[in-house]
Amino acid sequence: MGLAQLHYTSAPPGQVGPGSGSGFVSVTPGLPRSLLDEVERLIGYEPPEGAPPHPTATGLAASPQAFSHSVLSDGSRLLARTVRTVTGGGAGGSHTHAVLLPGDTGLPGGGLPISAWNSVRWAAGAPESGPPAPLDDLPPLGLFGRDVLAGFAAARAPWLARFFAGLREQTGTGAPARIVLVERSSADVAQWVALACAVLPREHAEPLTFTTYTRRPWEARQRIVGVLPDTAQELSDPERHGRVLDCTGRAPAPMAPPLPASPEAAYVPYVWGEIAARVWLDRAPEVFTGAATLPGGVLSPGALAFAALGADVTLGPEGRTEAAVWAGRHVRTLSPERLHRLVEALAAPADAPRTEAERTALARLFTGLGDRSRPSGQDEGLTAATLHTLGALVLTTAAGMECAPHEPLPEAELSALPGELKHRLAAELSPGLLAGIADDTAPDIARAVELLRVAGILGVDCTELLPGLATRLARALSADPDTARVPAVRTVLDDHFELRTALLGALDAHAADDPAAATRLLAAVDLPLGGVQTLPHLRMCAGAPWAPEAGGDGLSALHAALRACGVSAFTDPLVLRTAVRLVWGGGAPTAGEAGRLLGGTGSDAHRAAGTWATLVRAALDSPADDPDAPDLAHDLLRCFPDRLEPRVRGALLLLDFLRDLGAGRAEPPWTERALSLRADAEPLEPTLLARVLDTLGRQLLSQERPEGELYTLIHCGEPALLAAYATAAQEAGVTDRLRTSPAYAAHCFVAWSSLPGASAEWDRTRTSLRDKVLRPVVRALPDADVAAVERCLEQVGVHRAEEFRAWNRPGTLSRLGRRFGSLGRQR
Repeated sequence: MGLAQLHYTSAPPGQVGPGSGSGFVSVTPGLPRSLLDEVERLIGYEPPEGAPPHPTATGLAASPQAFSHSVLSDGSRLLARTVRTVTGGGAGGSHTHAVLLPGDTGLPGGGLPISAWNSVRWAAGAPESGPPAPLDDLPPLGLFGRDVLAGFAAARAPWLARFFAGLREQTGTGAPARIVLVERSSADVAQWVALACAVLPREHAEPLTFTTYTRRPWEARQRIVGVLPDTAQELSDPERHGRVLDCTGRAPAPMAPPLPASPEAAYVPYVWGEIAARVWLDRAPEVFTGAATLPGGVLSPGALAFAALGADVTLGPEGRTEAAVWAGRHVRTLSPERLHRLVEALAAPADAPRTEAERTALARLFTGLGDRSRPSGQDEGLTAATLHTLGALVLTTAAGMECAPHEPLPEAELSALPGELKHRLAAELSPGLLAGIADDTAPDIARAVELLRVAGILGVDCTELLPGLATRLARALSADPDTARVPAVRTVLDDHFELRTALLGALDAHAADDPAAATRLLAAVDLPLGGVQTLPHLRMCAGAPWAPEAGGDGLSALHAALRACGVSAFTDPLVLRTAVRLVWGGGAPTAGEAGRLLGGTGSDAHRAAGTWATLVRAALDSPADDPDAPDLAHDLLRCFPDRLEPRVRGALLLLDFLRDLGAGRAEPPWTERALSLRADAEPLEPTLLARVLDTLGRQLLSQERPEGELYTLIHCGEPALLAAYATAAQEAGVTDRLRTSPAYAAHCFVAWSSLPGASAEWDRTRTSLRDKVLRPVVRALPDADVAAVERCLEQVGVHRAEEFRAWNRPGTLSRLGRRFGSLGRQR
């Protein structure tokens, strides 16, 4: 039965209408009008943007060819070729030659629709001999041979996986996603279609619809659509335009795998596309034919990966995983030769790290092969040649296997392997197992833990390696508590008593060095601390937080932490260090708390624990008004004379000097001594500097000030000390004493009148103190008290009393004010 033909001519824009020649010009008789109307809507041709309205012969040859395969509403299919032509007036038009394919049959000879691209039967114009008879065949020109397609695939390597992934999506349920190919030539689009048909099984390749060129891809009804680059910028909406592959622009980055939570409908196209791309890039299209004969067919990622590995195609981790999973499901139906070939391919050096999923699939395949070899012993070749290879691969790369919650780890199956097989594997693999467990440079501790589990299954003795592994595992858990949730780690901790015991000891030692990390670990992971091990540091961290509330007693919290650990600080001083860090974190106790702590435990425990440095910080960082800091400094100098560096010693000596100064025990010279100690303690803590200046300034205002201290103050060149002296002189306590003690008022007048001209700063300071502090007090004194001040000054020297009277003598306005004030009082 022949194929009905249709010839359609499209006039240039502006010439459509009666007599223009647009429409069907010749069709095989008997086709209904409704079908012709539907076909007409499918074969419209628009020349590329910017195409000349009057094309030359060269322009016609360069115009894109719209070769399309479409499904009609009655189930039949339309295969059409549209080319640009020149009308009688020289303007550009187009001509479509199409044939109708019945829905249940293909091309004569069994060819796929794409094979008719550029067949010699396609006509560029309508026949002149009347309506065309049905066409007997569309012989192909053989343009899509194996080597041609392989070369084209290599040239389009960056886009291959994306194309095949989109193709696999179209074979699923739901609305198929359109693939839009941006190419400079419609012939390249035809090669993409040929690639697709070479990959898909016949039942999917036969009905695949396509068009090699269109100006309106969003209106196209085909699954594969070709466009020129000038249309690519209009394709920005994936939901409307589909999967767009611009093969004329910059090569895209490698296709990213779907997220772990993505459904299988997203993962299968991705991994199938990656495998199919690798097959073409390795120039092995026969793999698709081989996969078609396997369970699941060529559209199964596992079957395709299995066939690819059997043909020496290099696959990535996802492809290797799919092959192992598929082979594990069909292990009883595959020949020993094919299984051995697969295992050799899986054991070959990988071009990418093996993933958790791949390692799990390898382990399950291993147990499946072992199970197959047990019942009758008929597969001795499989057992000897294959099982050893795969067993070595599984057991040396088994670290960190993760399975879904409903899929248990294959430990039971591994344990159930025949004893003779386990013995051979143990002898062969023990060097690698022991080296892997002892490797302290490996970044993934879960690998070593899983190797230990496998070594236990095979009976390999790893006792000597447990302390080192426990130390590394403790370090990893402290850095990232989520490590404990890795199934391999969790399984070993639950089942391996010796490792768990060593691990708890290592974690306790690590908690002594970093209690904050141990606290985070214990808050996230439930570790068994109720055994016979002491574990004082872990027990303290498990009870955290111990820090007191604001204003609370830190010392009480410290004693509570020490009680929780179950060990005395005198027996194990390091528990004192852990307790101090847990209670005060990176800070320090108050000076009062530090003093009581030192008095209660003694210096030996703090010296052994290293907590003496925290006590020193408590003294030096104390507030300027903390009354306990000087006493603490005195005790620290007495208890730790051999541990203090020069700067710290100078700062503590300065605090100790202030203690003596405040208690009246300090020997002169005060100012020189304080400034000397300050120089030794530089850089001095700001609060300690404020305390020094404030204390010394107050003491220099005292009547008991040693001779020469005022002179030193004035000439020491310390503006901050002079400012502190002036600030102390303005305090209410000084004012009250000036008001109530004539001797003190006389003392201050002498001091604030001394050494005029010694320095500009001193002149400003003393003048300000006399006029703004002393004068208001003296002016408010009764005459009798003023006379008492004068008598005190006379004892110092008559000239001092005269200076005071002259300084205190009121001016004219002041005398009038006093006179009128006294008259008012008399009335």
